[in-house]
Amino acid sequence: KGVTVEQLYRLADNLGFKANKDEAVNQFRRLYNVFVENDCTLLEINPLVETPAGEILCADAKLNFDDNAAFRHKQLFSLRDSTQDDPREVEAFKHDLNYIGLDGNIGCVVNGAGLAMATMDLIKLNGGEPANFLDVGGGATQEQVQAAFILLNNDPKVRAIFVNIFGGIMRCDIVALGVIKAVQQANIVTPMVIRLKGTYGEEAKQL
Repeated sequence: KGVTVEQLYRLADNLGFKANKDEAVNQFRRLYNVFVENDCTLLEINPLVETPAGEILCADAKLNFDDNAAFRHKQLFSLRDSTQDDPREVEAFKHDLNYIGLDGNIGCVVNGAGLAMATMDLIKLNGGEPANFLDVGGGATQEQVQAAFILLNNDPKVRAIFVNIFGGIMRCDIVALGVIKAVQQANIVTPMVIRLKGTYGEEAKQL
């Protein structure tokens, strides 16, 4: 049912609005509508100001949007300035890869966010530093896996690549083919440690 009027008035009370409480509630409702209608993941107002005339204004704002909703907001996403983003993340976005650049030197290729987090923890526990969070997902294609390896290979900070794949939905042989193609295409010489376990795991080892 979304936010209720009672919740909005309680918020206005908690923030100390008195005479202009109705104006504050209207502003909060508009902000909520912006958040929902535009598939925001973050809408941060700082500062929210009250003028001497009693107006409630959003003096500055930061908004993030759900990439999965880009097809619903093509005009909005067309305003994206990729020069403000990490070039590695821009390249990953082109291939629909979940990538976040970090400061370490061990590149990670994993499927599933939970396994990716556990893999990064494992690297740190053993004295290493992950260079990235890279989740190829459960339905990655050979081309996406190939793009992931080329992305890591082009990162000058990456000194080694650790692949940790649990093949449930994701087939291990698809990952293996992507690795082979990437090595052939990009002449990758970066040392790799590859763990492929699960669906088509034996076929992947043979490849």
